[in-house]
Amino acid sequence: MMRRFRRFVAFWYDFIVGDDWRAALAVIAALAVTYFVHRAGAPAWWIVPAAVALVLPVTVWRVARARRQS
Repeated sequence: MMRRFRRFVAFWYDFIVGDDWRAALAVIAALAVTYFVHRAGAPAWWIVPAAVALVLPVTVWRVARARRQS
């Protein structure tokens, strides 16, 4: 039973975090900011797309730079 639980947790960790924990953290932060902005009564639909538009190029740049160095 414990082995199945570990596999389950490992799957979700790999699915959510993937290769870059910083990108996953940025998405979680964007979702949290979206929640709080929405609760304050302001339009919040634009926060997650803006975060993705900022985080995705940075993530791709970091991977490309790492591949060039190796």
